[in-house]
Amino acid sequence: MSPSLILILLNVVASLYAWNNEAIYRKWLMNPYWVKRENQYYRFITSGFIHGDWLHLIFNMIALFSFGRNFEDYLFEHTEHYQLFYYILYFTALIVSEIPTYLKHKNNPGYNSLGASGAVAAILFASIITYPLGSIYIYFIKLPAFIFGAIYLIYSYISSKRNMDGVNHDAHFWGAVLGVLFMVFLFPSSLPEFIAQISQWDLFR
Repeated sequence: MSPSLILILLNVVASLYAWNNEAIYRKWLMNPYWVKRENQYYRFITSGFIHGDWLHLIFNMIALFSFGRNFEDYLFEHTEHYQLFYYILYFTALIVSEIPTYLKHKNNPGYNSLGASGAVAAILFASIITYPLGSIYIYFIKLPAFIFGAIYLIYSYISSKRNMDGVNHDAHFWGAVLGVLFMVFLFPSSLPEFIAQISQWDLFR
C-alpha cells in the first residue's frame, strides 16, 4: 500500500477513535500550555492525526491523496527509499509546523489545535516543486500549481498575523515552507527542474 493511503487510513482511524472517546480527544489535541507544563510532546504527533469533523478530515485527506500521488511518483523515480523519504517529510512536518504555534501559545491554557494540515501542506508543496504546471482548481478557476502555491503562502502568512478565524495558519505556512526546503536540499536537481518547467508556462494556453 502506498504511503499516502496508509497515512489516510491512520488519519481516519485515529479521528474516528478520538470522536468516540472524549478523554482521548482532549489528550491528543495540540495544547501548547500542557506540552510545556507536563512535557506532553507526543501532542505534536497525535494532534496531526485527529480532526474537528468529517469536513475537516475529508478535505485534508483528498488533498493528501491528490498531491501525495505526484510526490510518490517523483520519489519513486529519484530514490529507491521513496517510502522512507515520504514518511520523513510527513512526520517532520507534523512537528515543525507546530513549533511556531507552541512558541506563540505556550502560556495560553485555552488554546487548542488539531489536524494534518501542516503535514499535508508539506506534501502539497513538495508536489508543487516537482510538478509546478499541474492544474489546481479554486472555485472552478484553473490555476497552475506554482501560482496557487504563491497565493497560498501569501494568504497563510497574512492570516497568521491577523489570527482572526481560529485556523492554525502558522502550521499551514511552515508546513509549506518545509516541503519546499525538503525538496531543494535533499533533491537539489528539483529546483532547476522547477525553474525550467515554469519558464515554459504559457499564460494564455
